[in-house]
Amino acid sequence: MPVQHGLSALDEYPIHQAPLPVTWAASSDRNFYDRSYFNAHDRTGDVFAIFGHGYYPNLGTKDAFFLVRRGDEQTAVHLGDAIDDDRMNQHVGGYRVEVVEPLRQVRVVLDETEGIAADLTWDGSFPVLQEMPHVMRSGSRVTLEAQRFAQVGTWSGSFSVDGTDYAVTPDTWVGSRDRSWGIRPVGEAVPAGAPATPEFEGMWWLYVPMRFDDFMLCLIIQEEPDGYRSLNDCHRVWADGRVEQLGWPHVAVRYAPGTRVPTGATITCTTPDGKPLEIEVESRLAVPLHVGGGYGGDSDWSHGVWKGPGFTERVTYDITASDVAGRVMFGVIDHVGRATCDGQEGWGLFEHGALGRHDPSGFTDWFTVS
Repeated sequence: MPVQHGLSALDEYPIHQAPLPVTWAASSDRNFYDRSYFNAHDRTGDVFAIFGHGYYPNLGTKDAFFLVRRGDEQTAVHLGDAIDDDRMNQHVGGYRVEVVEPLRQVRVVLDETEGIAADLTWDGSFPVLQEMPHVMRSGSRVTLEAQRFAQVGTWSGSFSVDGTDYAVTPDTWVGSRDRSWGIRPVGEAVPAGAPATPEFEGMWWLYVPMRFDDFMLCLIIQEEPDGYRSLNDCHRVWADGRVEQLGWPHVAVRYAPGTRVPTGATITCTTPDGKPLEIEVESRLAVPLHVGGGYGGDSDWSHGVWKGPGFTERVTYDITASDVAGRVMFGVIDHVGRATCDGQEGWGLFEHGALGRHDPSGFTDWFTVS
């Protein structure tokens, strides 16, 4: 039976949030997006995989990526295609995501594409955490308005790069994931209009979802160039679903000399009963998200950009090459993070970006280093 354009099987269910078909965004903003992000690592710091996919209904596109760092090599497969209305079947070319048990278990498959393949199953170790809404403006214009949930967990399965196979077992392989949707810059660049007032001088960002044996920690902090904290969202989640707020953390980031690449951080939180809770974090391996990952500042590939139907490509970088190393401090970096807290060892994501001026760090402009 023919179906009117826009309607899909999802419209049979009472899940509508606006007087529109489910597959149509409630906002007409071209930057509306709906995306998943995953990472996986084996705690050695030898290999780190980051992957995800996104739908951009007002751009008519969808895309996916699978990014791996091994030693000094960082390589990524990019996939893109026209959007479709079958949102229960999440796929972009040979990349697909199967929701086995909502909010608990997910399977990610990449059929062999440009020498990279994967079949990985995620199991959440703790309940998902709904993060605070995140809003950014440039003058009166909204540049980011997003909702997100986060989770830490374990992986099982395998992936391969150029014939090298990696067996992934949950006793060793851990990671974090998030789902986010809303508005953020995606797709082709558009005319900027009048210059921003005040001029954008940078931002300082810290995101640390960390898995311990008994609990999950998730800290999200964003600061303006003068150190004003515009986002502070810090929680501890227990296996039984209890959620504790962890106050206003104090953070001391340690940077490698002559860089803005952190080697670790000391984060001091406060529990609800007023006691200090200290987390020591160290970096085991760094992956600049804007070098093949498509995130802000990536000059080679960006989320939501139309590349034609059935698009695939692979890009590979030598992280030590001068032209690549020079890009690193102008974007957000994801690290394999090892942490200690309350006598426990934890593993997860240590994500940090010190972009432009940040007075508390002593960065006076875009080019100051430690």
